[in-house]
Amino acid sequence: MSVIPYGRQDISEADIAAVVDVLRSDYLTQGPLVPRFEHEVAAFVGAKHAVAVNSATSALHVACLALGLGPGDWLWTSPVTFVASANCALYCGAQVDFVDIDPRTYNMSASALEQKLLRAETEGRLPKIVVPVHLCGQPCDMAAIHALSKRFGFSIVEDASHAVGGRYRGLPIGNCQYSDVTIFSFHPVKIITTAEGGMAMTNDDGLANRMRLFRSHGITRDVEQMTQVPDGPWYYQQIELGYNYRMTELQAALGLSQMSRLGPFVERRHHLARRYDEKLAALPLILPWQHPDSYSGLHLYVVRVPGDATRSHREVFASLREQGIGVNLHYIPVHTQPYYRNFGFKDGDFPEAEAYYAEAISLPMYATLSEEQQDTVVAALVKALG
Repeated sequence: MSVIPYGRQDISEADIAAVVDVLRSDYLTQGPLVPRFEHEVAAFVGAKHAVAVNSATSALHVACLALGLGPGDWLWTSPVTFVASANCALYCGAQVDFVDIDPRTYNMSASALEQKLLRAETEGRLPKIVVPVHLCGQPCDMAAIHALSKRFGFSIVEDASHAVGGRYRGLPIGNCQYSDVTIFSFHPVKIITTAEGGMAMTNDDGLANRMRLFRSHGITRDVEQMTQVPDGPWYYQQIELGYNYRMTELQAALGLSQMSRLGPFVERRHHLARRYDEKLAALPLILPWQHPDSYSGLHLYVVRVPGDATRSHREVFASLREQGIGVNLHYIPVHTQPYYRNFGFKDGDFPEAEAYYAEAISLPMYATLSEEQQDTVVAALVKALG
Protein backbone atom coordinates (compact mmCIF):
# COMPACT_ATOMS: atom_id res chain seq x y z
CA MET A 1 0.00 0.00 0.00
CA SER A 2 1.43 3.34 -1.06
CA VAL A 3 1.25 6.05 1.58
CA ILE A 4 0.16 9.63 0.92
CA PRO A 5 2.48 11.66 3.19
CA TYR A 6 1.45 14.79 5.05
CA GLY A 7 4.20 16.78 3.29
CA ARG A 8 6.62 16.30 0.44
CA GLN A 9 9.22 18.27 -1.48
CA ASP A 10 8.84 19.03 -5.20
CA ILE A 11 12.19 18.64 -6.97
CA SER A 12 12.25 19.53 -10.66
CA GLU A 13 14.82 18.76 -13.34
CA ALA A 14 15.84 22.43 -13.16
CA ASP A 15 16.51 22.00 -9.42
CA ILE A 16 18.68 18.97 -10.10
CA ALA A 17 20.58 20.76 -12.86
CA ALA A 18 21.25 23.73 -10.57
CA VAL A 19 22.79 21.45 -7.93
CA VAL A 20 24.82 19.52 -10.53
CA ASP A 21 26.22 22.82 -11.84
CA VAL A 22 27.55 23.56 -8.35
CA LEU A 23 29.15 20.12 -8.12
CA ARG A 24 31.02 20.92 -11.34
CA SER A 25 32.04 24.37 -10.15
CA ASP A 26 34.97 25.63 -8.09
CA TYR A 27 32.88 26.28 -4.97
CA LEU A 28 30.90 23.80 -2.91
CA THR A 29 30.75 26.21 0.03
CA GLN A 30 31.40 29.91 0.65
CA GLY A 31 30.95 30.80 -3.01
CA PRO A 32 28.68 33.25 -4.87
CA LEU A 33 25.35 31.42 -4.63
CA VAL A 34 24.62 31.86 -0.92
CA PRO A 35 24.78 35.69 -1.22
CA ARG A 36 22.67 35.49 -4.37
CA PHE A 37 20.05 33.37 -2.58
CA GLU A 38 20.05 35.81 0.33
CA HIS A 39 19.54 38.73 -2.05
CA GLU A 40 16.70 36.93 -3.84
CA VAL A 41 14.75 36.17 -0.66
CA ALA A 42 15.36 39.64 0.81
CA ALA A 43 14.10 41.26 -2.39
CA PHE A 44 11.07 38.99 -2.48
CA VAL A 45 9.93 39.82 1.07
CA GLY A 46 11.14 43.43 1.16
CA ALA A 47 13.74 43.10 3.93
CA LYS A 48 17.10 44.86 3.97
CA HIS A 49 19.18 41.85 5.03
CA ALA A 50 19.01 38.06 4.77
CA VAL A 51 21.39 35.71 6.60
CA ALA A 52 21.35 32.14 5.27
CA VAL A 53 22.25 29.32 7.65
CA ASN A 54 22.09 25.52 7.75
CA SER A 55 18.69 25.29 9.50
CA ALA A 56 15.90 27.42 10.93
CA THR A 57 17.03 26.25 14.37
CA SER A 58 20.43 27.81 13.71
CA ALA A 59 18.69 30.97 12.49
CA LEU A 60 16.73 31.19 15.74
CA HIS A 61 19.93 30.70 17.73
CA VAL A 62 21.96 33.39 15.94
CA ALA A 63 19.00 35.79 16.15
CA CYS A 64 18.82 35.36 19.91
CA LEU A 65 22.60 35.75 20.23
CA ALA A 66 22.56 38.89 18.12
CA LEU A 67 19.81 40.36 20.31
CA GLY A 68 21.95 39.72 23.39
CA LEU A 69 19.84 37.00 25.02
CA GLY A 70 21.72 35.39 27.89
CA PRO A 71 21.63 34.13 31.47
CA GLY A 72 19.01 35.88 33.57
CA ASP A 73 16.86 36.72 30.53
CA TRP A 74 13.51 35.28 29.49
CA LEU A 75 12.22 34.23 26.08
CA TRP A 76 8.50 33.61 25.60
CA THR A 77 7.00 31.65 22.74
CA SER A 78 3.96 29.56 21.86
CA PRO A 79 3.55 26.10 23.39
CA VAL A 80 2.22 24.85 20.03
CA THR A 81 5.38 24.80 17.97
CA PHE A 82 8.39 22.66 17.25
CA VAL A 83 10.75 22.55 20.24
CA ALA A 84 13.37 24.68 18.43
CA SER A 85 11.32 27.84 19.05
CA ALA A 86 11.98 27.38 22.77
CA ASN A 87 15.32 25.56 22.71
CA CYS A 88 17.04 28.56 21.11
CA ALA A 89 16.71 30.38 24.45
CA LEU A 90 18.26 27.52 26.39
CA TYR A 91 21.23 27.50 23.99
CA CYS A 92 21.88 31.09 25.14
CA GLY A 93 21.56 30.23 28.84
CA ALA A 94 18.23 32.04 29.13
CA GLN A 95 14.91 30.84 30.56
CA VAL A 96 11.75 29.94 28.67
CA ASP A 97 8.06 30.56 29.25
CA PHE A 98 5.01 30.21 27.05
CA VAL A 99 1.92 32.18 26.05
CA ASP A 100 -1.30 30.29 25.34
CA ILE A 101 -2.79 30.17 21.84
CA ASP A 102 -5.82 31.78 20.24
CA PRO A 103 -8.47 29.05 19.85
CA ARG A 104 -9.25 30.01 16.24
CA THR A 105 -5.85 30.72 14.65
CA TYR A 106 -3.81 28.41 16.94
CA ASN A 107 -1.19 31.17 17.10
CA MET A 108 0.03 33.01 20.17
CA SER A 109 -2.89 34.97 21.64
CA ALA A 110 -2.15 38.69 21.73
CA SER A 111 -4.63 39.16 24.58
CA ALA A 112 -3.07 36.33 26.60
CA LEU A 113 0.33 37.88 25.92
CA GLU A 114 -0.82 41.25 27.24
CA GLN A 115 -2.22 39.74 30.43
CA LYS A 116 0.96 37.74 31.02
CA LEU A 117 3.10 40.84 30.43
CA LEU A 118 1.11 42.81 32.97
CA ARG A 119 1.69 40.09 35.56
CA ALA A 120 5.37 39.78 34.65
CA GLU A 121 5.85 43.53 34.97
CA THR A 122 4.73 43.43 38.60
CA GLU A 123 7.03 40.45 39.23
CA GLY A 124 10.06 41.99 37.51
CA ARG A 125 10.43 39.18 34.97
CA LEU A 126 9.47 40.66 31.61
CA PRO A 127 10.80 38.80 28.57
CA LYS A 128 13.76 40.06 26.57
CA ILE A 129 12.51 38.30 23.43
CA VAL A 130 9.07 37.09 22.34
CA VAL A 131 8.92 34.51 19.53
CA PRO A 132 5.47 34.43 17.87
CA VAL A 133 5.10 31.33 15.69
CA HIS A 134 3.13 31.52 12.44
CA LEU A 135 1.61 28.05 12.81
CA CYS A 136 0.61 26.33 9.56
CA GLY A 137 1.77 29.46 7.69
CA GLN A 138 -0.86 31.84 9.05
CA PRO A 139 0.74 34.98 10.54
CA CYS A 140 0.15 35.97 14.14
CA ASP A 141 -1.49 39.26 15.11
CA MET A 142 1.82 41.01 14.59
CA ALA A 143 0.53 44.58 14.82
CA ALA A 144 -0.83 43.92 18.31
CA ILE A 145 2.29 42.04 19.41
CA HIS A 146 4.50 44.82 18.03
CA ALA A 147 2.51 47.44 19.95
CA LEU A 148 3.03 45.41 23.14
CA SER A 149 6.78 45.23 22.42
CA LYS A 150 6.96 49.02 22.41
CA ARG A 151 4.96 49.21 25.62
CA PHE A 152 6.88 46.53 27.53
CA GLY A 153 10.31 46.77 25.89
CA PHE A 154 10.93 43.33 24.41
CA SER A 155 12.39 42.32 21.03
CA ILE A 156 10.45 40.18 18.53
CA VAL A 157 11.72 37.22 16.51
CA GLU A 158 9.00 35.95 14.18
CA ASP A 159 9.25 32.20 13.73
CA ALA A 160 7.92 32.09 10.18
CA SER A 161 9.30 28.62 9.47
CA HIS A 162 5.90 27.70 7.99
CA ALA A 163 5.18 30.97 6.29
CA VAL A 164 7.50 31.93 3.42
CA GLY A 165 5.33 33.09 0.53
CA GLY A 166 2.52 34.24 2.83
CA ARG A 167 1.41 37.80 3.51
CA TYR A 168 0.23 39.85 6.47
CA ARG A 169 -1.94 42.90 5.84
CA GLY A 170 -1.07 42.66 2.16
CA LEU A 171 2.72 42.65 2.59
CA PRO A 172 5.07 39.65 2.42
CA ILE A 173 5.85 37.88 5.67
CA GLY A 174 9.53 38.48 6.36
CA ASN A 175 9.67 42.22 5.76
CA CYS A 176 10.21 42.73 9.52
CA GLN A 177 7.82 45.68 9.72
CA TYR A 178 6.61 44.32 13.07
CA SER A 179 9.70 42.46 14.28
CA ASP A 180 13.45 42.67 14.74
CA VAL A 181 14.11 39.37 12.95
CA THR A 182 12.02 36.90 10.94
CA ILE A 183 13.04 33.26 10.53
CA PHE A 184 12.31 31.00 7.54
CA SER A 185 12.81 27.23 7.25
CA PHE A 186 13.71 25.38 4.05
CA HIS A 187 13.32 21.83 5.39
CA PRO A 188 12.05 19.36 2.72
CA VAL A 189 8.42 19.41 3.90
CA LYS A 190 8.31 23.23 3.94
CA ILE A 191 7.04 25.38 1.08
CA ILE A 192 10.40 25.60 -0.67
CA THR A 193 13.44 23.55 0.27
CA THR A 194 17.22 23.65 0.36
CA ALA A 195 17.24 20.08 1.80
CA GLU A 196 18.13 21.51 5.19
CA GLY A 197 18.47 25.23 5.66
CA GLY A 198 17.10 28.40 7.15
CA MET A 199 17.32 32.15 6.87
CA ALA A 200 17.05 35.15 9.18
CA MET A 201 15.63 38.39 7.79
CA THR A 202 16.19 41.80 9.37
CA ASN A 203 16.23 45.51 8.56
CA ASP A 204 18.82 46.24 11.24
CA ASP A 205 22.42 46.54 9.97
CA GLY A 206 23.91 45.73 13.36
CA LEU A 207 21.80 42.61 13.89
CA ALA A 208 22.62 41.39 10.37
CA ASN A 209 26.35 41.81 10.96
CA ARG A 210 26.20 40.00 14.30
CA MET A 211 24.16 37.11 12.89
CA ARG A 212 26.68 36.72 10.06
CA LEU A 213 29.46 36.68 12.63
CA PHE A 214 27.78 34.05 14.81
CA ARG A 215 27.04 31.75 11.84
CA SER A 216 30.76 31.45 11.01
CA HIS A 217 32.76 30.81 14.19
CA GLY A 218 32.63 34.45 15.33
CA ILE A 219 35.41 35.16 12.84
CA THR A 220 35.74 38.36 10.83
CA ARG A 221 38.00 39.57 8.04
CA ASP A 222 36.47 43.06 8.22
CA VAL A 223 39.18 45.45 9.43
CA GLU A 224 36.57 47.76 10.94
CA GLN A 225 35.39 44.97 13.26
CA MET A 226 38.87 43.94 14.38
CA THR A 227 40.29 44.88 17.75
CA GLN A 228 43.90 45.15 16.55
CA VAL A 229 45.79 46.03 13.37
CA PRO A 230 45.95 43.14 10.87
CA ASP A 231 49.29 41.39 10.41
CA GLY A 232 48.72 41.03 6.67
CA PRO A 233 46.18 40.27 3.91
CA TRP A 234 45.75 36.72 5.29
CA TYR A 235 44.59 38.01 8.67
CA TYR A 236 41.31 37.18 10.42
CA GLN A 237 40.12 37.52 13.99
CA GLN A 238 37.73 35.61 16.17
CA ILE A 239 35.87 38.30 18.09
CA GLU A 240 32.88 36.25 19.33
CA LEU A 241 32.21 32.62 20.24
CA GLY A 242 30.43 31.62 17.05
CA TYR A 243 29.31 28.41 15.36
CA ASN A 244 29.61 26.65 12.03
CA TYR A 245 26.09 27.34 10.82
CA ARG A 246 26.94 28.18 7.21
CA MET A 247 24.73 27.17 4.27
CA THR A 248 26.48 25.35 1.42
CA GLU A 249 26.48 26.37 -2.24
CA LEU A 250 24.55 23.18 -3.02
CA GLN A 251 21.74 24.22 -0.70
CA ALA A 252 21.70 27.77 -2.05
CA ALA A 253 21.54 26.56 -5.65
CA LEU A 254 18.52 24.41 -4.81
CA GLY A 255 16.90 27.30 -2.94
CA LEU A 256 17.45 29.73 -5.81
CA SER A 257 15.88 27.30 -8.25
CA GLN A 258 12.93 26.68 -5.92
CA MET A 259 12.33 30.43 -5.46
CA SER A 260 11.16 30.66 -9.07
CA ARG A 261 8.18 28.48 -8.12
CA LEU A 262 7.40 29.87 -4.67
CA GLY A 263 4.32 31.79 -5.85
CA PRO A 264 2.81 28.82 -7.71
CA PHE A 265 3.59 26.50 -4.78
CA VAL A 266 1.59 28.68 -2.38
CA GLU A 267 -1.24 29.20 -4.89
CA ARG A 268 -1.51 25.43 -5.33
CA ARG A 269 -1.71 24.95 -1.57
CA HIS A 270 -4.55 27.47 -1.42
CA HIS A 271 -6.38 25.63 -4.19
CA LEU A 272 -6.06 22.38 -2.25
CA ALA A 273 -7.16 24.08 0.99
CA ARG A 274 -10.32 25.37 -0.73
CA ARG A 275 -11.09 21.84 -1.96
CA TYR A 276 -10.60 20.49 1.56
CA ASP A 277 -12.87 23.21 2.93
CA GLU A 278 -15.61 22.25 0.48
CA LYS A 279 -15.32 18.48 0.74
CA LEU A 280 -15.01 18.38 4.54
CA ALA A 281 -17.68 20.98 5.32
CA ALA A 282 -20.36 18.42 6.20
CA LEU A 283 -18.12 16.27 8.40
CA PRO A 284 -18.02 16.54 12.21
CA LEU A 285 -14.69 18.39 12.18
CA ILE A 286 -13.36 21.82 13.07
CA LEU A 287 -11.78 23.19 9.90
CA PRO A 288 -8.98 25.80 9.75
CA TRP A 289 -9.99 29.44 10.12
CA GLN A 290 -8.08 32.09 8.24
CA HIS A 291 -7.87 35.64 9.59
CA PRO A 292 -8.88 38.22 6.95
CA ASP A 293 -5.60 40.12 7.54
CA SER A 294 -3.58 37.10 6.44
CA TYR A 295 -2.65 35.13 3.35
CA SER A 296 -1.23 31.93 4.78
CA GLY A 297 1.77 30.08 3.38
CA LEU A 298 -0.40 27.00 4.13
CA HIS A 299 2.44 24.74 5.13
CA LEU A 300 -0.13 22.65 7.03
CA TYR A 301 -3.85 21.97 6.84
CA VAL A 302 -4.98 21.03 10.36
CA VAL A 303 -8.43 19.70 11.24
CA ARG A 304 -9.68 19.07 14.75
CA VAL A 305 -11.75 16.09 15.87
CA PRO A 306 -14.01 17.52 18.60
CA GLY A 307 -14.36 15.66 21.85
CA ASP A 308 -18.03 14.88 21.20
CA ALA A 309 -17.35 13.15 17.84
CA THR A 310 -18.55 9.57 17.36
CA ARG A 311 -14.97 8.31 17.21
CA SER A 312 -12.11 9.62 19.30
CA HIS A 313 -9.20 11.66 18.05
CA ARG A 314 -6.86 8.70 18.57
CA GLU A 315 -9.19 6.33 16.69
CA VAL A 316 -9.53 8.70 13.73
CA PHE A 317 -5.76 9.24 13.57
CA ALA A 318 -5.04 5.50 13.73
CA SER A 319 -7.65 4.71 11.10
CA LEU A 320 -6.16 7.23 8.67
CA ARG A 321 -2.68 5.79 9.16
CA GLU A 322 -4.05 2.25 8.63
CA GLN A 323 -5.59 3.43 5.34
CA GLY A 324 -2.25 4.73 4.06
CA ILE A 325 -2.78 8.41 4.85
CA GLY A 326 0.41 9.70 6.45
CA VAL A 327 -1.24 12.18 8.78
CA ASN A 328 0.74 13.82 11.55
CA LEU A 329 0.18 16.02 14.60
CA HIS A 330 1.77 19.47 14.77
CA TYR A 331 2.63 19.83 17.61
CA ILE A 332 2.85 18.22 21.02
CA PRO A 333 2.83 21.29 23.31
CA VAL A 334 6.43 22.02 24.24
CA HIS A 335 5.67 22.55 27.93
CA THR A 336 4.48 18.92 28.20
CA GLN A 337 7.76 17.48 26.91
CA PRO A 338 9.72 15.63 29.62
CA TYR A 339 12.67 18.00 29.32
CA TYR A 340 10.45 21.04 29.91
CA ARG A 341 8.54 19.42 32.75
CA ASN A 342 11.88 19.50 34.56
CA PHE A 343 11.47 23.29 34.66
CA GLY A 344 8.17 22.98 36.52
CA PHE A 345 5.70 23.07 33.63
CA LYS A 346 2.69 20.80 34.03
CA ASP A 347 -0.59 19.77 32.46
CA GLY A 348 -3.16 22.54 32.67
CA ASP A 349 -0.67 25.41 32.36
CA PHE A 350 -1.83 26.35 28.85
CA PRO A 351 -5.35 24.97 28.39
CA GLU A 352 -6.01 26.17 24.83
CA ALA A 353 -2.78 24.60 23.61
CA GLU A 354 -3.63 21.34 25.36
CA ALA A 355 -7.18 21.34 23.96
CA TYR A 356 -5.75 21.84 20.49
CA TYR A 357 -3.33 18.94 20.95
CA ALA A 358 -6.16 16.64 22.04
CA GLU A 359 -7.99 17.21 18.74
CA ALA A 360 -5.55 18.22 15.96
CA ILE A 361 -4.61 16.19 12.88
CA SER A 362 -2.45 17.49 10.00
CA LEU A 363 -3.81 16.26 6.68
CA PRO A 364 -1.63 15.87 3.57
CA MET A 365 -0.78 19.29 2.10
CA TYR A 366 1.89 19.86 -0.53
CA ALA A 367 2.09 21.34 -4.01
CA THR A 368 2.29 18.01 -5.86
CA LEU A 369 -0.67 16.46 -4.02
CA SER A 370 -3.08 15.55 -6.83
CA GLU A 371 -6.82 16.08 -6.60
CA GLU A 372 -7.24 12.30 -6.93
CA GLN A 373 -4.96 11.80 -3.93
CA GLN A 374 -6.80 14.50 -2.03
CA ASP A 375 -10.11 12.76 -2.75
CA THR A 376 -8.56 9.56 -1.36
CA VAL A 377 -7.67 11.46 1.82
CA VAL A 378 -11.23 12.76 2.12
CA ALA A 379 -12.74 9.29 1.58
CA ALA A 380 -10.41 7.85 4.22
CA LEU A 381 -11.42 10.58 6.65
CA VAL A 382 -15.11 9.89 6.06
CA LYS A 383 -14.48 6.23 6.84
CA ALA A 384 -12.33 7.03 9.88
CA LEU A 385 -15.04 9.25 11.37
CA GLY A 386 -17.53 6.39 11.16
